[in-house]
Amino acid sequence: MTATNAAESGPRHSPAMPPQARVTLLTCTLVFFVITLDAVIVNVALPSISTELGGGIGDLQWIVDAYTLMFAALLLTCGSLADRIGAKRLLLAGMALFVVASIACGLAPSMPVLIASRFVQGTAAAAMMPASMALLNHAYPEARGRTRAVAIWAMGGAVASTSGPVLGGLLTLASWRGIFFINVPVGVIGLYLILRSISTPRHTAPVDWAGQLAGVLAMSGLTFGLIDAGEAGFTAAAVLISLGVALVAIIAFIVIEARAQHPMVPTDLFRDHNAGISMLIGFAFMVGYYGLPFVMSLTLQQHRGLSALGTGLVFLPMMLSGLILTPFTPSITERIGQKTLIVTGLASLSAGLVLLAAFPAAPLWLIAVLMVLAGLAGPFVMPPTTALLLGSVPAHRSGIASGVFNTSRQVGGALAVAMFGLMLSSLAFPTGQSTALLTAAGITVVTAGAALLLRPRRPR
Repeated sequence: MTATNAAESGPRHSPAMPPQARVTLLTCTLVFFVITLDAVIVNVALPSISTELGGGIGDLQWIVDAYTLMFAALLLTCGSLADRIGAKRLLLAGMALFVVASIACGLAPSMPVLIASRFVQGTAAAAMMPASMALLNHAYPEARGRTRAVAIWAMGGAVASTSGPVLGGLLTLASWRGIFFINVPVGVIGLYLILRSISTPRHTAPVDWAGQLAGVLAMSGLTFGLIDAGEAGFTAAAVLISLGVALVAIIAFIVIEARAQHPMVPTDLFRDHNAGISMLIGFAFMVGYYGLPFVMSLTLQQHRGLSALGTGLVFLPMMLSGLILTPFTPSITERIGQKTLIVTGLASLSAGLVLLAAFPAAPLWLIAVLMVLAGLAGPFVMPPTTALLLGSVPAHRSGIASGVFNTSRQVGGALAVAMFGLMLSSLAFPTGQSTALLTAAGITVVTAGAALLLRPRRPR
């Protein structure tokens, strides 16, 4: 092993995990599982939901983006709250709200009620994600132990990504409502585990409400404008107003954060080289990895005649590749280094997107094989990037750093669904599909170049 790689992986010996730390790791892994599951399981059920509740592609986009939008818009505030009121308390509240919102989704009698319930689900997810990452960071303060814990934590997302499309297809055979009711027993188990997890300190400071309001307006305006443009066109008054509000809110957010005494996004957080690049990686990863299932789920069912279950089975090799490789991420990282692994994952994702765009009418078996290239990005990109970020910030800022990081990820996912939905609705098949996938590929290629600038960091 080179000196650089040794520096990245940390010391050779770590203390044994205390029991409460193991419970905390299990808790955080389950939280990541349920958050990821609800982001991916819904894709294959969209046509069935449309058949029962009605609505066009704009409504289907909102079923996905209502969750992602609130997740992204509130992550920063929830990251701050995790540091201020304690990650464990926020995680308990978030999980309880998630269970209630899931029941409301499953019982929704109409499309507006379902979309509104998804907004509440996204709010709960925004509370859970940074709180769980802050909890994990406090449970594993030592670099090597944290790297291995993050790899296990990432298994929650990998299992959810793997099982989500197939599970969604199976549940949809009976009723699409089952994809939401399945959260209830998982959530009850999660509440029990959270109560047994470690407690975290609190850091009293005011909440940046002005910055939060500007952030919500920016995300809401941008996402609504892009989604509505797919049906009404960019010259529609509502679209122009929404995009105008987003532009003003973005400018206001920057000004507010620069002048606030207790900013939601401390400017010195981005002075760390690795932290800034990690945010960009999180954004680009979600554009490709989250946008791909949305595009392919709709095109495979609407233009290739597949059922929800059949579509899930096409995704299975992609998801299995991530599940199988995720446990080996720490050992691979120790051998080749975080930077090399991240760049390799982004390059593989880009290659998969380009090939899928080049062969939109390929046999289903070939589409499944090509999506494996995208699947490799899951274990190769997110675990080392997350570990790198958590190792780059002080423990008392792990909540807000996690909030900013996951905001960048969810912004990428929300904009991908909005932009790709616009392309699918305004361009004929297969042009819309290829344009969306090539756009995602271009973003991930540029980000792979930026990832080459990551610097190895010695553990504190």
